[in-house]
Amino acid sequence: MKERAPRNRTLSCDELEIARLSKMLRRLTEPATADDLVGAVINQDLFDASAFLPTGFADLIVVDPPYNLSKDFNGRLFREKNKDEYRTWFSSVLDTLLPTLKTNGTVYVCSDWRTSMLVAPILETRLRVRSRITWEREKGRGASSNWKNNTEDIWFCTASDNYYFDVEAVKLKRKVIAPYRDDAGRPKDWEEGDAGNFRLTHPSNIWTDMTVPFWSMPENTDHPTQKPEKLIAKLILASTAPGGYVFDPFLGSGTTAVVSKKLGRTFLGIELDSEYCCWALKRLQAADRDSSIQGYTDGVFWERNSFSKQKVAREGLPAAIDHGDNIGLFK
Repeated sequence: MKERAPRNRTLSCDELEIARLSKMLRRLTEPATADDLVGAVINQDLFDASAFLPTGFADLIVVDPPYNLSKDFNGRLFREKNKDEYRTWFSSVLDTLLPTLKTNGTVYVCSDWRTSMLVAPILETRLRVRSRITWEREKGRGASSNWKNNTEDIWFCTASDNYYFDVEAVKLKRKVIAPYRDDAGRPKDWEEGDAGNFRLTHPSNIWTDMTVPFWSMPENTDHPTQKPEKLIAKLILASTAPGGYVFDPFLGSGTTAVVSKKLGRTFLGIELDSEYCCWALKRLQAADRDSSIQGYTDGVFWERNSFSKQKVAREGLPAAIDHGDNIGLFK
């Protein structure tokens, strides 16, 4: 277990926790029903587990596979492949997953810009591609001979033209810079309050309100490609009804499972690395004590660097706070 600075909140597991949590992990060796798998974290290779998965159970599949980059996942190296090899590998992933999707289900596929060029044509042959979401990672390495790369893509796909999408659940609360008023002087399409002037806006496919988990955030782990809980919350709220079944076949440190639990959805996760699985279980246990999601308060998503004054008052937080997404100064 790494030595941490006193204020570092990065989640990890010591040897005793790994020994205890490992007993809760599952491995599939015979066919299972959807009910058998509710809330399960399966520690197994996806292709091995797939033979035992039920068909047509998932309302939503969140696919965050290794991008076509060489990346070390806790000692397991995923090596960059040539383009044809990656296409073949990704096709096999989809062929494995799509039988588990309901006929009105949704699939979101994460990628970087290079990988997007490989996966998009494959997605179009198997699903209805609705949109490409591009989200700002907020930070990234500078480049002296190219534009700094600080975005990633999420492909929004559905199995058919009959699919669930709740736009009201994913509206963004934005600060109004130049508010309009009607003839009586009342706010027009915005709200006036002590914390400022805000309006709820329809979500676009450009997301600039994300904060990548970092050391002072309790959701942070050492997983090299961890997604923000806020990002996954948007996918789940938009594309599943309460109680919907969410499946993540590359669970990593457990973000999809944790957010599903916090939002009252059913979930199943599969992850090859046993330590990542233990992190996921520890985060799931922590969600019993704290169901909050950074940047999502009172049923509303907030812009980065803003925060609900109501939550500050309710939880007795100081007027000036710094919690990643939730940064605000109220007077």
